[in-house]
Amino acid sequence: MGWNAGKPSRREALGLAAIAGFAALLAPRLSFADQQMVDAELKKLYGDKKFEAGKIKLDVPEIAENGLVVPISVEVDSPMTEADYVKAVHVFADGNPLPGIVSYKFSPACGKAAASTRMRLAQTQNIICVAEMSNGSLYTAKANVKVTIGGCGG
Repeated sequence: MGWNAGKPSRREALGLAAIAGFAALLAPRLSFADQQMVDAELKKLYGDKKFEAGKIKLDVPEIAENGLVVPISVEVDSPMTEADYVKAVHVFADGNPLPGIVSYKFSPACGKAAASTRMRLAQTQNIICVAEMSNGSLYTAKANVKVTIGGCGG
């Protein structure tokens, strides 16, 4: 095998084409979200509605030794009655390949608007949480997590 007078064999050419195709598929995934992408996602969900601070308790570590398994807990202060409850909670990250982390739907039957999970973070970044209330009001909370070893291939 080898290069024949500067021209690759058919097998080598097909191999190079396969590698190039695979790299082209991965290239869009190698970029990371930013605050503008998070803002665009929020605009898709809520248009130009205003966000208020408060009501959300966002519990994430300040420093994550390993970005593969970063714990997150969210709790929203609400009576969770038919007249006043949390409809949804959305969590975003502004430094991952995709900005959306997780979304939760709630109803008064839940009794409490709280959830916990683990997320994967590629790098040090902001975690943005948005709570949508039954009356249409929106609340937000933000926390920065410093990642020492990335979890999304970083």
